Amino acid sequence: MTIQSDILLIGGGAAGLSLALRLADTYSISLISKGKMEDGCTVYAQGGIAAVLDKGDSVESHVQDTLGAGAGLCDPEVVQFTVERSRRTIEWLIQRGVPFTHEVADHADSPYHLTREGGHSHRRIIHSADATGHALETTLAAQVRAHPNIQVYEKHIAIDLITAQKLGQHEDRCLGAYVLNRRNGKVETFAARYTVLATGGASKVYLYTTNPDTATGDGIAMAWRAGCRVANLEFNQFHPTCLFHPRAKTFLITEALRGEGAKLTLPDGSPFLAKFDPREELAPRDIVARAIDHEMKRLGSDYVLLDISHKPAEFIREHFPTVYQRCLELGYDITQQPIPVVPAAHYTCGGVMTNLHGQTDLPGLYAIGEVSFTGLHGANRMASNSLLECLVFAEAASEHIQQQADLPASRVAIPDWDESRVTDSDEEVVVTHNWHELRRFMWDYVGIVRTNKRLQRAASRVNLLLHEIDEYYGNFRVTNDLIELRNLSIVAKLIIQSALLRKESRGLHYTLDYPKPDTGHAPRNTVLTPPNYTASSPAAAASSS
Repeated sequence: MTIQSDILLIGGGAAGLSLALRLADTYSISLISKGKMEDGCTVYAQGGIAAVLDKGDSVESHVQDTLGAGAGLCDPEVVQFTVERSRRTIEWLIQRGVPFTHEVADHADSPYHLTREGGHSHRRIIHSADATGHALETTLAAQVRAHPNIQVYEKHIAIDLITAQKLGQHEDRCLGAYVLNRRNGKVETFAARYTVLATGGASKVYLYTTNPDTATGDGIAMAWRAGCRVANLEFNQFHPTCLFHPRAKTFLITEALRGEGAKLTLPDGSPFLAKFDPREELAPRDIVARAIDHEMKRLGSDYVLLDISHKPAEFIREHFPTVYQRCLELGYDITQQPIPVVPAAHYTCGGVMTNLHGQTDLPGLYAIGEVSFTGLHGANRMASNSLLECLVFAEAASEHIQQQADLPASRVAIPDWDESRVTDSDEEVVVTHNWHELRRFMWDYVGIVRTNKRLQRAASRVNLLLHEIDEYYGNFRVTNDLIELRNLSIVAKLIIQSALLRKESRGLHYTLDYPKPDTGHAPRNTVLTPPNYTASSPAAAASSS
């Protein structure tokens, strides 16, 4: 079965939804999502979107804050490009009906309440209480579902991209993807003139993460197999404050709490961040996460405490209703007491290399959002720049697609998925075991603090796992779990390779073997090139290459 459309959009988060709505009046769109569109990472984003909206703020200030957080690896052109488009991106969302929180003070420069988060020198985070992602996702998803030119395929997971070269053509191009329909177990062929990866990051490669189960690096792995370069995958951001509770392993405590005055303390109530950075609670996330990790290991403690109870109870309930209610359900009243928190894998700063249009190395293939490496984040993402990147590059990619001369429908005959030599598995335990083993050794060996010895152990283990997975993949019918395990294992190997190549500590990559930045050379991105890379590809001139 072949499903034909102008645009194949893989992923239904902030990046995918906004791109779909920008293109749907002109193009037919097939949007595929592993579960419901609302099951991805966007809906869990609590903080907000960084944008220059206040008269006292400036594009230059936002640019400088971002460059500072990126530890020398942000691309200045990309940062300028993104920040300059921030205001109009927010205005587009407001026009779409996203319900941002209004300011109650009559003298405020902006009609919307702006908060401040780590690394920012001004209040510039526009938000919808403490559930910005939920407001954004549900608002845009409803409009996507209602648009006649967008066909949504939920419970579908992409297996691999279809390329012209794999089908024997001399000039390579992305022609679509093979996709598993999770409802009936059948593999369907999606053919399209343009394919867009908006699949998110890979934080499920770690044992502890704030991300939902869908964050398995699918787009990164598919693009790598199709010949696209990846960059800076050693920079995995660990959010400093995930609630420590057996029933809430992925519940994020928004950084906006610290922006509004919450304090981090040891279990005995003593503050500790001043020892690590003069900005204390407003230091960038990598510094705060390492400080917490250091104190937990020093004390042998399972957690540290986060306390905002000194603020008025009404203020807390008004600004953080989601956090307040969820913590209350678990036995913590944040208006009265501190809560236990631990760092957890949160954001993949590297990804598939793109240019300012979102083009990858494979003609016809775009990547936007967390799956991509644009050069915006450098060695450390600054808070609330992630949703901004999703929205800005969705607009940029949509503009570029609309500027292209329409391509004729592909004359290449795409064969159906071949299942003639595989059977149903009677050894699902292999998938389950390897899944848990992978995430455990990535947490232990490739986590917040690294060493060469740990990384080499991880490299040896991931190579064995990949051999087992490849053998399994070649003999049994694909399942959702097998597809995710295959992708996550490939991304794990790429993360380990990237970490081994960086002989310094910078931003989110901290190694005891090289605890200082390399001052003898200009900061460099870690670029990995697959065997089937073509140097004349669209992103070959990407600003970050």
